[in-house]
Amino acid sequence: MTSRIADFTPWQGAMPPRAHLQTDAPQTSLNGDWAFRLVGSLDEVPKGFGTAGFDASEFDTLAVPSCWQMVDPAGDAPYGRPAYTNVNYPIPTYGAGGDPVVPDENPVGLYQRTFTVGWDRDQARTVLRFEGVDSAFVVWLNGHELGFSKGSRLTTEFDVTDHLVDGENVLAVQVQQWSDATFLEDQDMWWLSGIFRPVTLLARPQFGIDDVFVHADYDHHTGAGVLRVEVTRAGEPVLATVSIPELALHEVAANVEHHLGQVQPWTAETPHLYEAVVATETEQVRVRVGFRTVRIEGDRILVNGRQITLRGVNRHEWHPVRGRSLDDETMLRDVLLMKQHNVNAVRTSHYPPDARFLDLCDEYGLWVMLEADHETHGFQAEGWVANPPADHRFLDALMNRVQRSVERDKNHASIISWSLGNEAGFGENHRRMAAWTKQRDPGRFLHYEGDYDVEVSDVWSQMYTSIPELDAIGAKRDLPEGSKLGARPQSENELAKPHLLCEYGHAMGNGPGELRDYSDLFDAHSKLHGGFIWEWIDHGVQATSHPSARRSATEDAGVHHLYGGDFGEELHDGNFIIDGLVFPDRTPSPGLVEFATVIAPIRIVVGEEITLTSVLSFADDSAYTYAWSVSDEGQPLASGDLDVPTIDAGHSVTVSLPEEICGLPAAAGERWLTVTARLASDTAWAKAGHEVASGQGLLSSGEQRIVTGDAIGVVSEPDGWTVGPARFDGQGRLVRLGGIDLDGVEFDLFRAWIDNERMGGGQVIKRAGEQIGLHRLHSKVLSVEEAEGTLVVTTRTAAAASSRDYVARFEWRAVGESLVLDLTAEPHGPWGEQMLPRLGLTMSVPTGLDQLTWFGRGPGESYVDTQESQKIGRWSAHVSELQTPYVAPQGNGHRSEVRWAQVFGEGESGDGVVGEAGFRVTVLGDAEPISVSLAPWSQHAIREARHTPDLVADQVNWLTLDARVAPAGSGACGPLPQQKYRVTAQPVAMRLAFTPLG
Repeated sequence: MTSRIADFTPWQGAMPPRAHLQTDAPQTSLNGDWAFRLVGSLDEVPKGFGTAGFDASEFDTLAVPSCWQMVDPAGDAPYGRPAYTNVNYPIPTYGAGGDPVVPDENPVGLYQRTFTVGWDRDQARTVLRFEGVDSAFVVWLNGHELGFSKGSRLTTEFDVTDHLVDGENVLAVQVQQWSDATFLEDQDMWWLSGIFRPVTLLARPQFGIDDVFVHADYDHHTGAGVLRVEVTRAGEPVLATVSIPELALHEVAANVEHHLGQVQPWTAETPHLYEAVVATETEQVRVRVGFRTVRIEGDRILVNGRQITLRGVNRHEWHPVRGRSLDDETMLRDVLLMKQHNVNAVRTSHYPPDARFLDLCDEYGLWVMLEADHETHGFQAEGWVANPPADHRFLDALMNRVQRSVERDKNHASIISWSLGNEAGFGENHRRMAAWTKQRDPGRFLHYEGDYDVEVSDVWSQMYTSIPELDAIGAKRDLPEGSKLGARPQSENELAKPHLLCEYGHAMGNGPGELRDYSDLFDAHSKLHGGFIWEWIDHGVQATSHPSARRSATEDAGVHHLYGGDFGEELHDGNFIIDGLVFPDRTPSPGLVEFATVIAPIRIVVGEEITLTSVLSFADDSAYTYAWSVSDEGQPLASGDLDVPTIDAGHSVTVSLPEEICGLPAAAGERWLTVTARLASDTAWAKAGHEVASGQGLLSSGEQRIVTGDAIGVVSEPDGWTVGPARFDGQGRLVRLGGIDLDGVEFDLFRAWIDNERMGGGQVIKRAGEQIGLHRLHSKVLSVEEAEGTLVVTTRTAAAASSRDYVARFEWRAVGESLVLDLTAEPHGPWGEQMLPRLGLTMSVPTGLDQLTWFGRGPGESYVDTQESQKIGRWSAHVSELQTPYVAPQGNGHRSEVRWAQVFGEGESGDGVVGEAGFRVTVLGDAEPISVSLAPWSQHAIREARHTPDLVADQVNWLTLDARVAPAGSGACGPLPQQKYRVTAQPVAMRLAFTPLG
């Protein structure tokens, strides 16, 4: 094997690629426990391994399928540990004209197991199928070498008939971690090894069916279908029949066209499948047929004659315990979550997935871009020198990869596009791959983002395009200044072809932001066809113990997740692999909730009337029911069903406000009308009542919030001042409110950085911010004065070695039972356009005050560019529920557009008063709503933490009240936030009332 692991050969001894078929022929799963040993290199492989009679009794036991590095990776790690790189290869590359270099330190996994054949070998040949082995492997059966294969996420089959014996057969597999295939598989994921997908023994009956290729076209003008089922054996057509009882097709001939009358088409919205039986005299194969036609007309992608918009996600395969080995339950969980969150498309980044996942996409309805197992991003660092797609020696390997992808999955109605891979530059081999794919299957469009001249790709695909550039592309204007491609006219190919974003909205940590802005452009320009969020899941590795600076090495840290660099890799890319819409355990993140709202199938706008717009392409809204509710200051007041005429796909209706609203009493504060769309009945993916869309409108703003009561003067004391219910020390710090001890209120600019400010292009925000000391600000009291019943405290907030500062003027006065604050703050010094995390107040409160009730957006966190999913209402949560447990701790938990908030709980004051305690903060007059957060640790503690166990509760809770908070954005791998969302140095004014409870 030494010579073959770097000789450019994709495989040897394998059968031609074909579709996975559901057959009535017998088969036997070889999944389960195998004898296993890991050695450090090929030189250490035991002599005689693979030969007849080799004794593996001293080997360990390892489950197949599995990844060997995922055995206790955070503990003893008997078979090595995972390693993560995004772009860089973990092994040396090579220069122009050089040969692929595979290290001597090349771990080798040795597998062995026995099996018996459960069918008559005289009546059937026997095929051995491997669905995924990383990265190169050799197979022996009863001492005979069957062959070898590369292409980790591709199916390999061997005909083993001639090497079987009666009774017990011995199967041996030798897996190399590194090979020349490694240079084709640099796909921004954990480097893991082993037999990680199923292994199966298949009976192949004489006169059976080797392969099937279903062509099922739909004529949207007539509703008719055209069916042609190619059935082959050894590459040649065979006599076979096709039956589809639902269409009254009974044993009609295969390999010819059948023109059918009315058929129900397949779409992601209406995934109708017909059960077909393809038969010869010795075998029956069941195929699910979806009639649909994919066309590109001008700059529009059409399915069944209608333009589609891809509201999709990029999906790597990942499980926090099993790595890339997924079971049926996990794959179904992904599909159900996608459907429940309005996702309609999946790009299989950056390889064909487990074939069972595609069955689910067919069944539940998801558009699929099926990507070949191909990425060579690591060659970019040296200018794409020696890049395999431009190296003729890799042609066979790359052709092999695209052919195996297409042949395996060609019968899936859900697949509307083949992709040649990802981030692999561009070369002649791409042209050859594209030509073969288009010839083999012209019924799907071809995609490749790295085709920057849009030469072979049927669509113009981009990544992380900014809003201004995307708008120009959609409007067919010249590309603007700041465009990734430079300010220039669009080329002929760019103008002529449809556009999509194969990656956008990088979902790393807190974010992504600006999703509404992207969606609005997709709706505004027919040239734009949406895209795929990067990405679906955080690739965190589950762990239960993790020493940190604030915990002992033996202390139980609870379930948490690790990322790049946690396993001692000499080269890694940190938490860049933690960039999904769902957490590693598949809990939806705030980003997924936001995305679901933005891409909802019905857009609901509430104003003087209610406008409902369908963004579906095929289905009407008959699957939904509508309801309305009215609330005053978040308190429910009235509700009912909303009668809405049928909304056809792509159309709008307008209905009047519910008549019942007219009979309601005068508003007691802000009155909001909320309209929701929910499933009318159970579906395969959610129960009746599941909310798919909502909209809100303000019916009445009510009277401005004020405080009532007599003004109470300032009482000067030897050690401070009393202002109504509040006590201030000699420095003018607020130290008590009612019966609650406090430790001052400070003007603050710092919030723990989020990934979109500390990674990738976004790191300029953190770097510039810390260069001027935003993370080490201190406040100094400049003066404390009494003036006309007001305590005026002036402070300066600044960092060492910087002249930049904020001078804040706190005007405290007492009215009735409340302490009123009028705050103004002015920046001084050379702030320029520096983006700031926040502008507002920070204060600590006793840990007993651990509950928050607020009137504003909720129940989840939100920021200025991630507010779509959070409704205006009255919400309550415990401090623990207010934290978002991002795998890599970062700024989180802000509740936005808050009008008032109450902090309360079983508190204890400095006077020993126990019981219900707390206070209410109210935004007064016409002041803008604020953002609020309550956390058991400071923003500085979050900044220092690398993992969730690093966060240990302080002796106080931390309350922030902010006039402005920075956006989430997607700067970790995308454009910086738009100017309209940024927080920069500017005057601040806040008017708040602090009122003790009880």
